[in-house]
Amino acid sequence: MANHEIHGKTVLIAGGAKNLGGLIARDLASHGAKAVVIHYNSASTKQAAEETVAAVKQAGAAAIALQADLTSAAAVETLFADAIAAVGRPDIAINTVGKVLKKPFTEISEAEYDEMSAVNSKSAFFFLREAGRHVNDNGKIVTLVTSLLGAFTPFYAAYAGTKAPVEHFTRAAAQEFGARGISVTAVGPGPMDTPFFYPAEGADAVAYHKTAAALSKLSKTGLTDIQDVVPFIRHLVSDGWWITGQTILINGGYTTK
Repeated sequence: MANHEIHGKTVLIAGGAKNLGGLIARDLASHGAKAVVIHYNSASTKQAAEETVAAVKQAGAAAIALQADLTSAAAVETLFADAIAAVGRPDIAINTVGKVLKKPFTEISEAEYDEMSAVNSKSAFFFLREAGRHVNDNGKIVTLVTSLLGAFTPFYAAYAGTKAPVEHFTRAAAQEFGARGISVTAVGPGPMDTPFFYPAEGADAVAYHKTAAALSKLSKTGLTDIQDVVPFIRHLVSDGWWITGQTILINGGYTTK
């Protein structure tokens, strides 16, 4: 039986500077990860990435921050190469990168669509490709998607629509990488109480989302708390390795499939 513990493992987290990605980095370090590579997108996130690196080191793991815009295959290749040069091949690769656009279908420009596709689909595809090339045997790969993949709703065509391909990328990668003992999953949180959520939503929409989940009344904000998502990520990259090729919606009953 392969070792599926987190202890002693090397982790690469795309979008790992803050919010859910930053909390995952801290959590895996506190559960014994040997090294954590924190990817961040731009200079505006550099300070958050450095703070997460410091927290990971305080938890006893090695840590490094790497900046890259992952909307090109070359950038994703370089991220993995630099991570491997710094701390070795990853055992766990997690991609939390994403961009939200809430807008009527008829008002979405070609430039907006291209950007959403590049961030949500293309970067995920090439992250999975490079993870398949470089993650150690018996490794774990997780991509963050959205619970809107289980919704029948307007205004999120470009967001949920460009996250939707990741479901098939996940199934294909799980089949192709499975012979090496690698599990591949997608996780779709509900609307999360982070700065990622609020800019795209008006006050009425925020009020709706805060009451839409079956368990909303048990949440501090009514939204998905990143603290409630992290344990599932930890499970998928350790004892939950037998789950593969799946999209798992973690949302308190906000949507289902």
